[in-house]
Amino acid sequence: MNELSELRAVIFDWAGTTVDFGSRAPMGAFVEIFARFGVTISIAEARGPMGLPKRDHIAALMANEDIAARWTKAHGSPASEADIDAVYTQFIPLNASVVADFADLIPGLLPVVETLRSAGLKIGSTTGYTRDIMARLTPVAAKAGYQPDNLVCAGDLVAGRPTPLMMYRCFADLGVYPPWRIVKVDDTEPGVSEAVAAGAWAVGVTLSGNGCGLSERELAALSPEESDAIRTRVAKDLVAAGAHATIDTIADLLPTLNAFGARIARGERP
Repeated sequence: MNELSELRAVIFDWAGTTVDFGSRAPMGAFVEIFARFGVTISIAEARGPMGLPKRDHIAALMANEDIAARWTKAHGSPASEADIDAVYTQFIPLNASVVADFADLIPGLLPVVETLRSAGLKIGSTTGYTRDIMARLTPVAAKAGYQPDNLVCAGDLVAGRPTPLMMYRCFADLGVYPPWRIVKVDDTEPGVSEAVAAGAWAVGVTLSGNGCGLSERELAALSPEESDAIRTRVAKDLVAAGAHATIDTIADLLPTLNAFGARIARGERP
């Protein structure tokens, strides 16, 4: 039996899942944009809300108790919606200006996609990036050989992650259903949560994404004990968000998809 035949589509996140090992492109941009407004934030703080649409991400950072105190000290009053808009307006072109520098495909992606296409599956994608940012990223990924069948961006719909609306748009764009024959692969909790909300299977990515935050070279330099500790910590967060399975990187995906297909054949649902 070909377990993949039980599936209709796999929907991938972008940064940290299919491109940009370590999900590093947005981090410097978040730190720099807050600095422009006189507020210092750390890389670890910037990573906290990763996976949300970028305006929601900025709003979540400003709601952080420590960052909120720094903002109030710098500006004399708590951040307002107008302040969030002001930061967001400057953030988008800054992130867009650097995203192509972090567009390398994560190793193993292309063979996985080729196997899925050969099995007749559609390849979808959602992202917390806006269309403006993705306009810089998608041509670089396409030149490297990765072109999913659709793209749903933050801002395309009235709400993004962790709601299921971006997943629903993927279902409609790709012509695939029911949700329990669809798998979402993501390295962030909001990205996992959007899959769960839509009734799809969710796979969390532990070592190539935001939760780890290391480049491929930095990760390879760790001891097995150090990487195991990161894997365990990140997997715990992704499972808490609803992930039905976790993998280190996209290169490890196929056995998990086969396992889901076998579960579907037995009548199981997410």
